Amino acid sequence: MKKMFVVVAVLLAMFAGQAQAQAPALAQVNNSAQASTPAKAATWEFDPTHSMVGFGVRHMMVSTVRGSFPKFSGSLQIAGDDPTVAVFQVVIDVTSIDTRDAKRDEHLKSAEFFDAAKFPTMTFKSRKVVKAGEGRLKITGDLTLKGVSKEVVLDVEGPSAAVKDPWGMVRIGAQATAKINRQDFGLTWSKALETGGVVVGDEVTITLDIELVRKQ
Repeated sequence: MKKMFVVVAVLLAMFAGQAQAQAPALAQVNNSAQASTPAKAATWEFDPTHSMVGFGVRHMMVSTVRGSFPKFSGSLQIAGDDPTVAVFQVVIDVTSIDTRDAKRDEHLKSAEFFDAAKFPTMTFKSRKVVKAGEGRLKITGDLTLKGVSKEVVLDVEGPSAAVKDPWGMVRIGAQATAKINRQDFGLTWSKALETGGVVVGDEVTITLDIELVRKQ
C-alpha cells in the first residue's frame, strides 16, 4: 500500500512539472497569436463644413485665379497608428465649381474644360503612402478627371493628433497639395497672348484642407 502511494506521488509530481514547463510555451503561443492579429481598421470621414477643396491657376501670366469645389466627400481608412497603411479617397462634384464669377464657372463646366455634363465628378484614390519627414506624408494615387486617370502625388502635412469635440466626436486634420498639368487630363482650351504666353496656364495647384471625423 505504501509503495502504491509513493508511485502515485511520483506520477503527480511528473505531471505537475510537465504542466509548468508547458505553461510558458502556451503563453508565448497565445501572445504571438494576439500580436499577429491585425488591428481593426478605423474609418474617418470628411467633415465638409470644416474642409475645403480648392485650386489655383495662372491667368494671363500675371496673376493666380483661385476657385473651389464646395461639394465633395472623402474618407480615410487606417488600421492602428501607422499612416503608411492608410487608404485615402476623395470624390469631388465638378458641377459645384465656384470661382466667384458665374460666367467663368459656366465656361469651366463646358466641354472646353471639365465637360461637367458628361463627367460630373473627379476622384482620387491612394495606392501608396510613405513618410516624408516629421509630420509629413506623400500619398501617391490615381486622379481621374474627365475620363482620364493619371498618377498624382499629394504632399501632406499631418494628420494632426486626434481631439475629442464637446459632443464626443473624435477629429483629426490635414493639409494636402498637388500640382498637375491640365493638358494631361484633356483640359486644353486657351488662347495665345500677343505679348507671349497664354490666357490660362497649364499648371494647376490643388489644395485640400481637411477635417475628418472618426465613424462610430
